Amino acid sequence: MTAPAPAGKADPAPRPEMTGTSMRARVGDEIVVRGTSAGVVARDGEVVGLHHPDGSPPYDVRWAENGRVTLYFPGPDAYVRHLTSAPPASRGTAAGRRS
Repeated sequence: MTAPAPAGKADPAPRPEMTGTSMRARVGDEIVVRGTSAGVVARDGEVVGLHHPDGSPPYDVRWAENGRVTLYFPGPDAYVRHLTSAPPASRGTAAGRRS
């Protein structure tokens, strides 16, 4: 097994599989999906519902571009911007989800 190459200066932020952490979100957090160009945001939206009490994906996201709510499974080009300070278990669970 070989070690991964060191990150270069132009590399994006570490992905969860690279850091040993997994994505967690809370209702009210923002999902940001990076574009194909450095520093460009392709789309963003608000997490309006969770399907797991621990805040793991998938999420119900209301997209800023059109207000549409969709079920979203984040890929390696997405990250969560935490905008709330409450612990994940105290906010929006699958039972309290709005569609």
